[in-house]
Amino acid sequence: MSNERSEEPATDRLARAVRAAETALIEYEIAVDTFRIEVDNFSRLHHQRLGPVYRRMDELDALIAEAVAARTGDPADLLAARNARAAIAPMPGLDDLLGGWVQEDGMSPEALAMLTGEQVAPPKRVRASEEARRIYRDLVRQAHPDLSADPEERSRREEFIVRVNRAYADGDEAQLAALAEEWATGPREAPDLLTRAEELYARLEWLAQRKDWLAQQVRELEESAIGSMLKLAADDPDGLLEEISEELHAQVARKEARLAELNREADGHTPHERPAADTVSSGDAVSADAVSADTDSADAVSSAGAGPGSGTAAHAAAGEHTAHDHTDERRS
Repeated sequence: MSNERSEEPATDRLARAVRAAETALIEYEIAVDTFRIEVDNFSRLHHQRLGPVYRRMDELDALIAEAVAARTGDPADLLAARNARAAIAPMPGLDDLLGGWVQEDGMSPEALAMLTGEQVAPPKRVRASEEARRIYRDLVRQAHPDLSADPEERSRREEFIVRVNRAYADGDEAQLAALAEEWATGPREAPDLLTRAEELYARLEWLAQRKDWLAQQVRELEESAIGSMLKLAADDPDGLLEEISEELHAQVARKEARLAELNREADGHTPHERPAADTVSSGDAVSADAVSADTDSADAVSSAGAGPGSGTAAHAAAGEHTAHDHTDERRS
């Protein structure tokens, strides 16, 4: 009897340690999932809103390069123009074809739309409203699978959290509120059959493993191109998207002005004679040296993560197309 009394305080201390570890892990996982959702939303909105702008910039780069090559007849300009035009729409690799189609909670909305023909509703914002964030955090704290050791209950919670994550990613406050009501009136977990000591020790070991896994997820998110950008604009990711858009549209305006200038000059000059094989058409060329490093629009965001010393995140993202805007002037 005395041995049982002496062991009880140790078990209580272990139970308190487990509860503290569970709470800390769930808060950590909420932060990780919130960041992951913002990265996904930023990526989708960036592609939807700015993809056409990047393509227009690439086309302008191509037209500028072709105008320079047609005017100078320089073999280097001709070769660079052909190579750059071809680089506007390169053959996609396997990763490009499959990347983003399958997500943690199933197929992406874009993938489902391809299969069903339905319209994709993009997220309204990168970051959800404060009310949606509050409901989301409360739900995860209550329904997180890590709070149960029973396999059936864990499975039920996992399915429920998938729905919670999807509603949060959509910024759907009404759906989140409905899910909160559903959870509040749902079934309760049956008591565990394990001894208290067995449960506590197994729980601590699992929590440690889960924390290590989450830490790896955080590293991968933070090292990704978009994750690096969002770290530079943690307070206002939607404002960052607008800033990038403004910078890109300013670049488009500069390139259109340069192309118009080259076209006006061409109206008053006779193109240099050159072999027919070197003739450049508007269908198979892109920016000479001026834009050979600029045309990879898919990497415009990827380069931003390397830019703490390059100014704002928006300039880092949009800067891919600025480095050589006026190189073609050297040839003209």
